[in-house]
Amino acid sequence: MSSVLSPGNLLSPAEAAELLGVKTQTLAVWRCSGRHGLPFVKVGNFVKYRRSDLERWLEERTFVHTSEANEK
Repeated sequence: MSSVLSPGNLLSPAEAAELLGVKTQTLAVWRCSGRHGLPFVKVGNFVKYRRSDLERWLEERTFVHTSEANEK
């Protein structure tokens, strides 16, 4: 089985929200508005998040100082 589809790599919105420290409703708003460009996967009627996408998304938002963050 591909590592992308290994158990634990696809997270529910509740699991993703917990990992990111936000509410599931916040993730829903981000999905609908496209805000922050957080990737998600549709599996039938379900929304899932790849753990690797969340980790990469967090890494892209890691800064040393606030002026660096304001440049993005």
